[in-house]
Amino acid sequence: MLYEGMLLFGLVFITGFLFDVLTQSRHALLHRHTRQGFLFLVIGIYFVYCWTRSGQTLAMQTWRIRVTDLDGKPLPRIKAVVRYVLCWMWFLPAMALAFQFSLQKTETVIALFAGVAGWAMTALLDPERQFMHDKLAKTRLTELPAAAKSDHAE
Repeated sequence: MLYEGMLLFGLVFITGFLFDVLTQSRHALLHRHTRQGFLFLVIGIYFVYCWTRSGQTLAMQTWRIRVTDLDGKPLPRIKAVVRYVLCWMWFLPAMALAFQFSLQKTETVIALFAGVAGWAMTALLDPERQFMHDKLAKTRLTELPAAAKSDHAE
């Protein structure tokens, strides 16, 4: 997830810049909710496109992980969209608590870490070691075999 976040930084930066140019926004808080919605949509398009095209984002390719449906087939678009929305459960409960109880920055970060850790532990409870969002979306993460190394002795 950390590697995926680093890769998404570029997408978010370009998207934010494009949003500011198109809306002629000169202040970060101007159009804040519209910007967040736009980013949610663009990031969603990125994930849905990658998951339906090859079953992998760039980070998933690096770690040799592919997302498929339960039969091992490529994801249809609707399942990819459902999986994307459910993936926000890593963060959404902690963000809702932070908003509801007006948590300060440090408390919000702690809540986010606790939420991420809690959601990650759902894989430990599953006999197939799948995350809760994959169970709910009826998708599966599979590990791909390592590429065979060829011996080119010359």
